Amino acid sequence: MTNERELPGLRWWKSSYSGSKGGDCVEVAEGTCHMYLRDSKYPELGHFTFGTGEWCAFLVASEHG
Repeated sequence: MTNERELPGLRWWKSSYSGSKGGDCVEVAEGTCHMYLRDSKYPELGHFTFGTGEWCAFLVASEHG
């Protein structure tokens, strides 16, 4: 995982399915060539970085269990 301080200016968002109370959610940010993923409850712990191919594979795997 990478510390968030290294990526200023990213706009993080989470799914509308997460509800208003927060809960156990992840947040996503889009960079120029990468996607970033972090825990919404503990953003200070850092994030995962995915290249575009890795991100697409992650989404496909998520959809198919």
